[in-house]
Amino acid sequence: MNENNSIKPFGIKDKWGYLFGDFGNDFTFIFASSYLMVFYTKVWGISAGMVGILFLVARCVDAFTDIGMGRIVDSTSTAKDGRFRCWLRRMCGPVAISSFLMYQSALANVSMTVKIVYMFVTYILWGSVFYTSINIPYGSMASAISEEPKDRADLSIYRSLGASFAATFISVVTPLIIYYTDANGNQVVSGRNFTILAGVFSVLSIVCYLLCYFMTTERVKIEKKEKGKQSSLGTSLLGIFTNRSLLAVILAAILLLLAMLMTQGINTYLFADYFRNTKALSFFGLLNLPAVLILAAVSTKIAAQFGKKESSAVGCLFAGLIYLTTYLLHTKSLTIFIVMTFLGMLGMNYFNMLIWALITDVIDDKEVKTGSRDDGTVYGFYSFARKVGQALAGGISGFALSAIGYNSLAAAQTEGVKEGIYGLATLFPGIIYVLVGLVIMFIYPLSKKVVLENANILKEKRGEE
Repeated sequence: MNENNSIKPFGIKDKWGYLFGDFGNDFTFIFASSYLMVFYTKVWGISAGMVGILFLVARCVDAFTDIGMGRIVDSTSTAKDGRFRCWLRRMCGPVAISSFLMYQSALANVSMTVKIVYMFVTYILWGSVFYTSINIPYGSMASAISEEPKDRADLSIYRSLGASFAATFISVVTPLIIYYTDANGNQVVSGRNFTILAGVFSVLSIVCYLLCYFMTTERVKIEKKEKGKQSSLGTSLLGIFTNRSLLAVILAAILLLLAMLMTQGINTYLFADYFRNTKALSFFGLLNLPAVLILAAVSTKIAAQFGKKESSAVGCLFAGLIYLTTYLLHTKSLTIFIVMTFLGMLGMNYFNMLIWALITDVIDDKEVKTGSRDDGTVYGFYSFARKVGQALAGGISGFALSAIGYNSLAAAQTEGVKEGIYGLATLFPGIIYVLVGLVIMFIYPLSKKVVLENANILKEKRGEE
C-alpha cells in the first residue's frame, strides 16, 4: 500500500543508491568470478578439477538457498526500514567477512585436505548463504522503490551501470596488485597482496551496501499475507513453472549468457591467433563501458516511447545482424572488427540493461493474474536459473575450441583453426542474439500496453487498500 505525501518522490538519489547496491555486490561477486580460480590454483595449489567440483556442488546448494531466501523475504513481516532494504543492513557485514575469509594466503602451507575443506565451507558460506541473502532482497527491492514502469527501467539501467563500473574497476586494478614480475621475467601471483586486496574490496562492498540502504526508499508497501492465506512452496513453484513471461525471460537470459561468455572466452584466442595483436585486447576490453554509458543516456526514453519488450527485441536482433554481418565480411582489419563489435555491443547491452526491469514487470503481471506477488520467490528462481546458465556456459568455449581442432601446444594454429576461431567469435553470438530477439518478440507476452495496464490495476488496488 502506498504511503501518502510524507514519503519523498522517486528521484536521482534512488537511482544512484540502487547503482551502489550492485557495485557492492560485484566487489565480491565479480572479484570471485574472475580471480577466485586463480587464487585457489596459483596460491593454494588446488587442482582446477577440484575447484570445478566445488562450483558444481555450490550450484546444487543454490537450488535450495536462492528459492529458500526468496520464500523468507516473501513470508517475513515488513521491518520499519522496509521489506527488502532491511536485509542490506543485516547482511552486508556477513557477506563482506565471508568473502575476505576465502582469500587467506596464510593457509597456503597447510595440508591439502584442510585447504579443500576450508575452500568448500567458506565458498558455500559466502556464495550460497550470505551473498544470496543480500542479492535476492536487493534484486526484489526495485519493485518496492517505485510502481512506475519508467522508474523501474531507470533502476534497471543504473543497476547495469553499477555492474559495469565495478567490472571495469576490478579488471583494471586487480592485475596491478596481485601480479609481480620475478627475476626471470615471469608473471607471478602474490598471495599476500591477494588477501589485502580482498580485504579492501570487502570494506568497499560494505560502504556501497550502506549507501544503497540510506539512499533508497521503499514506497510500495507489500505486507505479509495473513496466516492461512500464504501460498505453499509447491503452489508458488507451480505458478512459476507455468508463468510464460518469467520462463521467456529466463530462456532469453540463458541464451544471452551463452553468447556473452562464448565471446569473452574466445576473444583472447581471436586476438592472439587470428589478428595476432594481444595489445589491442586491453583496449577492446574497455569498449563495454562507453557502450553502457551511451545507452544509459537514452535507454529510458526509448523504453518509455516504444516499450521494454519491443525495443529489447529490436536491440537483440540488431546485435545479431551486426555479428552475422561481421562473420560474412570475414575481415582481417582489426579496426573494422572493433567498430562492428562496438555496434553489436550497443544492441546487446540495451537488452542487458533492461532485463531487471522485465523481472519487475513479470512480478506485477503475476500479482494481477493470481493475486499473489511473491517478489522474493520469483527473483530467487530467476537468480538460480542464471547461475545454472553461467555454470553450463562456463566451459563452452573450451569445448568449442576442441571441436575446431585448437592445439594449445602449437606455436601457431592452422588456417582452418584460425577461421574456426573467427566463426566462434562472430557467427555463434550472431545466431544466439537473433534467437534472444525472437524469444522476446514472440514468446515474452508483456508488451508496453500490458505493462501499463498492469501498473494502473495495481495502483487502484493499493489505493483501495
